[in-house]
Amino acid sequence: MSLKIIVNGALGRMGIMTATTIEKHREFELVAKLSKDDDLYGAIQKTKADIVIDFTLASTVYENTKAIITAGAHPVIGTTGLTHEQIQEFQKMCHDKKLGGVIAPNFSLGAVLMMKYASDAAKYLSQVEIIEFHHDGKEDAPSGTALRTAELISKNLSNKTFLKAKKENLPGSRGANAHNIPIHAVRLPGFVASQQVIFGNTGETLKISHDTINRECFMPGIVLACQKVTQLKELIVGLENIL
Repeated sequence: MSLKIIVNGALGRMGIMTATTIEKHREFELVAKLSKDDDLYGAIQKTKADIVIDFTLASTVYENTKAIITAGAHPVIGTTGLTHEQIQEFQKMCHDKKLGGVIAPNFSLGAVLMMKYASDAAKYLSQVEIIEFHHDGKEDAPSGTALRTAELISKNLSNKTFLKAKKENLPGSRGANAHNIPIHAVRLPGFVASQQVIFGNTGETLKISHDTINRECFMPGIVLACQKVTQLKELIVGLENIL
């Protein structure tokens, strides 16, 4: 029997491609394509959706995720902008319901590997900075991928000191501080999503980078998340946990 899936944010670039992918997949049935003016909770109840994929906005993702879990559907959240405290709240809700869910800062398999390799490198190289590049329409900064990368790296860093300049001629020029790792966010037309993780050591640098050429690279990860999420009994963060 096919899994019933709603795509929320189906009018956006990610939503359009995701809906098309779900429609073509033999394991899934696309039961609704929703936008910001639709009743998400009501649509879940009406269609009896098993899964809701959310690609909306940072400003609405909290309420959307809450509605999905409250309605009893499995959340697959690709929208960034949730705080650590909000994620903990949703993890408790899912735990109480024994409901599986996935929050993925990035559905690209290459991006997940980039984060893994950067985390491994941090065991040996302790000075690191992150530069992330996104299109000018992205609502939040830094990206969820950059924040997740910093979180994973920090678990292996021996030196967790944020290296500030002796004098910042412009406040913030050393970047944002996430887990004591500098993150620099670029927003310009022409980018989809790219990230560089740069490690510095005496006489050498190591750069681990990933470039999203087009949004097709996210589709295999979305399909994987939908295939796995109904088997989970908790809300997980990061696609690497189901690879």
